[in-house]
Amino acid sequence: MRKVLIVLVLLAGLAGLVAWILSAPTRMGAGELAALKPGDPVRGEQVFWAGGCSACHAAKGAEGEGKFRLGGGLRLKTPFGVFVPPNISTSQRDGIGAWSLADFANALTHGTSPDGRNYYPAFPYTSYARMSGQDLGDLFAFLKTLPAVEGKAPGHDLGFPFNFRRGLGLWKRLYLDPAPVVARPDGLVEAGLALFDRGRYLVEGPGHCGECHTTRDAFGGPVLTAWLGGAAAPDGEGRIPNITPTGKDIATWSAADIAYYLESGFTPDYDTVGGDMVHVQENIARLPASDREAIAAYLKAVPPVADPAR
Repeated sequence: MRKVLIVLVLLAGLAGLVAWILSAPTRMGAGELAALKPGDPVRGEQVFWAGGCSACHAAKGAEGEGKFRLGGGLRLKTPFGVFVPPNISTSQRDGIGAWSLADFANALTHGTSPDGRNYYPAFPYTSYARMSGQDLGDLFAFLKTLPAVEGKAPGHDLGFPFNFRRGLGLWKRLYLDPAPVVARPDGLVEAGLALFDRGRYLVEGPGHCGECHTTRDAFGGPVLTAWLGGAAAPDGEGRIPNITPTGKDIATWSAADIAYYLESGFTPDYDTVGGDMVHVQENIARLPASDREAIAAYLKAVPPVADPAR
């Protein structure tokens, strides 16, 4: 019996060691770092709007120049607890003013902080992992032009075991994948492929649309077989709609209807955008018309998901 207990303890210790190794935060390799280039803040502003940075990191209800004051502090309610986006302003003490481009890129694509901690996926790095090195550099250059906001945001309000950050390393091994979600459809000519590719990049990457519009499993990972097929709202109030071609809200919309909605906030039947989508629409309206057309083309081409509300 004693030998059995010793073997069990050793096996448990070995399993714990393996889990500890596998849960270690990861960082960019040499090839990824080499792809990072000094950015252009003018181009970076477009990435800023595509990524919706102000929606989480500016003050609630921020307008105008207030959207550039990225002090964090909003409370995001989820089934796992309350997450609070941090200060990402240029404050050297409280924001990211002391970060390097590599620090920034590791945070966005690997979910790893400069001091080697795993970030929680309420920060949508599972989508940002698909961003190009050029866009990462451009966004960082733009953020460096924004005002410093002093004061750290409060910490997250999480219970056990979700307050154990190290375990997120295992979660990332399951769900952090920079590969595209949706394959190129057959039969598209060159111009159509370019439009689809741009839309896929915007939706699956900086736009991180799947973070809200895709249902999640018991571990909080996106169910890719139901990509963009709608999901329960994180705060438990209502449902985020299905935006695949069979979604009841947009099934009859043309690509032009979708592009116009993203530009103006008006649906084909003259209803208006509402809820949290207001911030998304306002941000996308700042992008070039070609980007809205690309997003629309992608949404019309993604695999349909059955809408449970139909």
